[in-house]
Amino acid sequence: MQVQGIIFDFNGTLFEDSKLHEQAWHDYSKILRGTAFSDEEMHKYMFGRSNEEIITYAIGRKPTKEECLKWANEKEAYYRNLVLQNSNMIHLTEGAEEFFDYVCKNNIPHTIATGSEKTNVDFFVETFNLKKWFDIDKIVYDDYKTPGKPNPAIYLKALNILGLSAEKTLVFEDSYSGITAANNAKIGKIIAINENPNNFQHKDKVYKVIKNFKELDEEIELIN
Repeated sequence: MQVQGIIFDFNGTLFEDSKLHEQAWHDYSKILRGTAFSDEEMHKYMFGRSNEEIITYAIGRKPTKEECLKWANEKEAYYRNLVLQNSNMIHLTEGAEEFFDYVCKNNIPHTIATGSEKTNVDFFVETFNLKKWFDIDKIVYDDYKTPGKPNPAIYLKALNILGLSAEKTLVFEDSYSGITAANNAKIGKIIAINENPNNFQHKDKVYKVIKNFKELDEEIELIN
């Protein structure tokens, strides 16, 4: 597969933490509105969305900047505590480190475009030693200014930072909102990471579906 560069989603793609985010929002939504999110609400309004969008849905109105920062910081602190309590889960998706080594060895431009906010990104950088493979200053995250997925803004920003052409770029994603964002950004190839590739519901939206990075069955080559 020939590409100009690669953009990785993080949560659910490089770090299989979807269940922890679900738990954090399930618990914190009780504080925000008195009742927990249902499974249907989780899938429709949480996955791949920004904190501001989720909070807006939970409280039924757009939060003030101060409210958004306060509630988002509280929820993310709760989430990080859940991560640390589940030390057996603190590892990158199988095959990711080897694939990063391959990408770096072949000088393929790459970065991360995540819906996580800065505090979590800093936590991930330290926890997973991401400086070994990524230019940290090029990571795109939720800055409370850029619209969240499925809006393509986060991928357009990453493309601009790396100087990539969308049609020659490969994106790794896991959520439907993230896949929609990548498609809206006119990304050339999208590979979905899903623990049940055969049951993946959106195969028509992606180039292929794999369980982890060890299942990549073709080499990634750099093109100009």
